[in-house]
Amino acid sequence: MISQNSIQQILSRIDIVEIVGSFVKLKKRGANYLGLCPFHNEKTPSFTVSPSKEIYKCFGCGRSGNSISFLMEAEKYSYVEALRWLAAKYNVEIEESETSPEYKQQQQVADSLYIINNFAQKFFTDALFNSEEGQDIALSYLKERGFREEVIRKFQLGYNPEARDGFTKAALASQYSLEYLQKTGLVNVRDGNSYDNYRGRIIFPIHNQSGKVLGFGARIIKKNDKAPKYINSPENEIYVKSKILYGSYFARQAIDKADECLLVEGYTDVVSLHQAGIENVVASGGTSLTPDQLRLIKKYTNNLTIIYDGDSAGIKAALRGLDLALEESLNVRLVLIPDNEDPDSYVNKVGASAFIDFVNANKKDFILFQLDIALKDIGNDSNKKSIVVNQVAETISKINKAEDFTKQQDYIKRCAEMLKIEESGLHALVNKFIREKVNKEESRVNREQRFEQENINNETISEADQETLALFNRDEVHEQAMIRSLLEFGLKQWNDEMKVAEYIFKEIEENHLEELIDNRELVRVYNTYKAWYEAGIEPTAKNFLYHDDLKMSSLVVGIMDFSYEISSNWKEHFEGHIPTREELFAEEVFSTLNYLKLRKIKRLMDENQRDLERSTAAEDQMVLVQTHQHLKQMEIELTKQLGTVIFR
Repeated sequence: MISQNSIQQILSRIDIVEIVGSFVKLKKRGANYLGLCPFHNEKTPSFTVSPSKEIYKCFGCGRSGNSISFLMEAEKYSYVEALRWLAAKYNVEIEESETSPEYKQQQQVADSLYIINNFAQKFFTDALFNSEEGQDIALSYLKERGFREEVIRKFQLGYNPEARDGFTKAALASQYSLEYLQKTGLVNVRDGNSYDNYRGRIIFPIHNQSGKVLGFGARIIKKNDKAPKYINSPENEIYVKSKILYGSYFARQAIDKADECLLVEGYTDVVSLHQAGIENVVASGGTSLTPDQLRLIKKYTNNLTIIYDGDSAGIKAALRGLDLALEESLNVRLVLIPDNEDPDSYVNKVGASAFIDFVNANKKDFILFQLDIALKDIGNDSNKKSIVVNQVAETISKINKAEDFTKQQDYIKRCAEMLKIEESGLHALVNKFIREKVNKEESRVNREQRFEQENINNETISEADQETLALFNRDEVHEQAMIRSLLEFGLKQWNDEMKVAEYIFKEIEENHLEELIDNRELVRVYNTYKAWYEAGIEPTAKNFLYHDDLKMSSLVVGIMDFSYEISSNWKEHFEGHIPTREELFAEEVFSTLNYLKLRKIKRLMDENQRDLERSTAAEDQMVLVQTHQHLKQMEIELTKQLGTVIFR
């Protein structure tokens, strides 16, 4: 396990805006930062980052958390992996404490794969530049293709020599595990003999968002009809092809700046375009686009331009998976390179400026292009035309977000004209596909709701139960407010004799209020805070936000508010100082404690009323009536202090 000392060093360096900003385009809004949520589809930014509270919250989907939980969500890291990522970013040397053998083994796999890949990248790059074979065969080949040394080094390209086991021997001599070498795909074992898998090939390292090498693409140099042109790393713990776009590590800032992502098919296309100064480009590796890849693009831009070869294979490759892009609300355009060229050869042929001009002049709308290609294939065949109409309607139906309504209507009109059919008919067909999708989703939700309902003792929730549930929800809000006051204001001075935390402890103990907090997880936060305080530690919200108990951390993130901000135009209309929550902390602390006191009085009154209903002795009834009057007076006094009125 990572030692607490290392964890504290990491946490002291964390800048949540810097970390989240590595994945999401953020703009400053008042005291906070705003961007498009990376966890759900949205066009209007609702993802807010608070540098002062060190938390983020999406007001669209409700996701919230801190820097560590963000990395866990965005990169699918474990808690420890997120800490290691942060340690590497902030140059914190990690100290390890005792941990279980199982955990050590699990961590070793991911770490070992990264370490081996890093070793392999350096080996291949060294072989390319410093061996006679690498210079004569591989480097000369790359330079013939027009690649300059600076771009070769930028992308860390390399070469695996022809020798059967040159890399394998070097890796084993450096005491790397043969099992892990096989897992990376760098080494094969056959008949008990180990040999290099990528020998005689140009090596393209594939990086993750933080620049670590996840795997490799290996391109053959010599002509060999039996061998595949490219070999890629097999999927393993760190290399998942469906979540990777080649070149994304080098393209992120350029995509953000251009507000457009250019998507090409191959590794060399990416390298050539970067060399030409066109850096907002990534490659899919020739596979159909996946939802994870599309979401990776959408983190930086809503505008996707696909640039593929103009042959039939290129066209088919360009069209695969693009219905998913519509569902992600991406604006998709296609550009097909002419004359049997690909982006690599074409940019070298015409130059960067002419290439950009060609792309801008030849962008075709994805849906209209797809329809145009289909119409050329069907001729006058009415059956084929019917199939195309249905396909187009289903594609348009995927543009069904409210903010995309105008775009959808425009597509219906233009496609109806191209198909030479009634616009109203195509509109009805599109709506049919939308209804089918909605009905399918409703059926799924209803099944889930029925399942949940059956788990509530197979009973129908009565109106009274619903009121009780609403009351519990309301009570929960006030309980959270009390804990939030403790976390945010506990170290402030309450009066000359005590701090806010000590005042809260005293009030809760004297009035036995802890038992009234129904959410026992909040009680756990309270008790942890108190234990730390009494041990001489001065806890803040940050101690809980980054607690290694993720349940507690998540709970605290959920109750931390984003403060309301006073409009910058306020002084144009009003004069005078507007107090902040920090200035009104005493009133907030006082009111949250009084709420718990009111709850206690209400419960005592309910209990007293039940005793009164059961009582038959006049003397007992008199005592109970007097008790009720006394409790009622206490309730009135408390509500006066709170400035509220209770209606009966």
